[in-house]
Amino acid sequence: MSSLEEQIAEIEEEIRKTQYNKATQHHIGRLKAKLAVLRLERETRAKGKGGGVGYSVRKSGHATVGLVGYPSVGKSTLLNDLTGAASETGAYDFTTVSIIPGMLRWGGASIQILDMPGLVPGAAKGRGRGREVLSVVRSVDLILFMIDPEHTDFAALQNELEGSGVRVNRRPPRIVVTRSDRGGLTITSTVKLTQLGGGLAAQIAREFGLHNGLIVFREDATADQLIDVLAGNRVYLPALLAVNKSELLTPRERAALAERLRPFEVLFVSARERIGLEALVEGVGRALAFIRIYVKPPGRPPDRDEPVILRRGARVGDLLGRLPGDVERGFKAAQIWGPSARFPGQTVGREHLLADEDVVTVVVQRGSAVA
Repeated sequence: MSSLEEQIAEIEEEIRKTQYNKATQHHIGRLKAKLAVLRLERETRAKGKGGGVGYSVRKSGHATVGLVGYPSVGKSTLLNDLTGAASETGAYDFTTVSIIPGMLRWGGASIQILDMPGLVPGAAKGRGRGREVLSVVRSVDLILFMIDPEHTDFAALQNELEGSGVRVNRRPPRIVVTRSDRGGLTITSTVKLTQLGGGLAAQIAREFGLHNGLIVFREDATADQLIDVLAGNRVYLPALLAVNKSELLTPRERAALAERLRPFEVLFVSARERIGLEALVEGVGRALAFIRIYVKPPGRPPDRDEPVILRRGARVGDLLGRLPGDVERGFKAAQIWGPSARFPGQTVGREHLLADEDVVTVVVQRGSAVA
């Protein structure tokens, strides 16, 4: 009987050799499901064996950004320029052998930047301590990819993240899976399924051992999306792409590279020459979707020097948890001035959706406002 790695390699090779068309759609879908199950088993076995010494990073600040790229593309130099962290730099591979954190300030927010060892082909399978690095990547709030004129194979970097269950600049599929002990498998959808018809969804589910339960599709999903949901270990992260050492490229070379790297909007920078760093920092701040909330004590102006930093989609209830004292339990109402208010001083409740640069006064049960 072939080993787990041999089984994985055989299925990967069969997928590569099989031309995708309507006639092979079901076959490839089942192969991908089998492959995902085998990879999950490999991951479980690696954890059971201890997987070697991992990286331990204490997250701090309002968000964490991971620098991901090949060895020697300038991640350490960039970290030092942006944060003043002491990450060793050198013109040779694998200078960074541990995770080096630094702190960047943006619009009142503290952003932790992590300089990680460079990824190499085969990282998702454990080469070059790749599994440990990728486990840290899974925990960040934003990925900042870095390549340079000598290392432009961005697709290979993405493939390593794909292989470790990281989905970049994508949202989770709108698929709901409910498992049960009996009753068989029921599949329903609110839209027409153009890529999972003919029983393919049920076949994929059974590869994962799902024989009883309910799968509800709320979008025209692909086999890959269903596999991601059934695997249950995928993370969905926003990402930016920076080309370092860009001073070595001509304008024509930059334009050609930017076209090849679409749909990513490429940021051309030079960490050593300090070119393009302001645009990079602004891009990081926007990608993290921070909003600044200014708390206003009654009868006094808001404190605009120290805003409360939240993320887009935050509500008044999220703000309450960030304020000192017993504010959340005594909350009565909030008054809003700013972009989210229909009129100045609008009275709202916990579910009110906040916007960047809102000014908020919180009123507690005893009738006073809280700073």
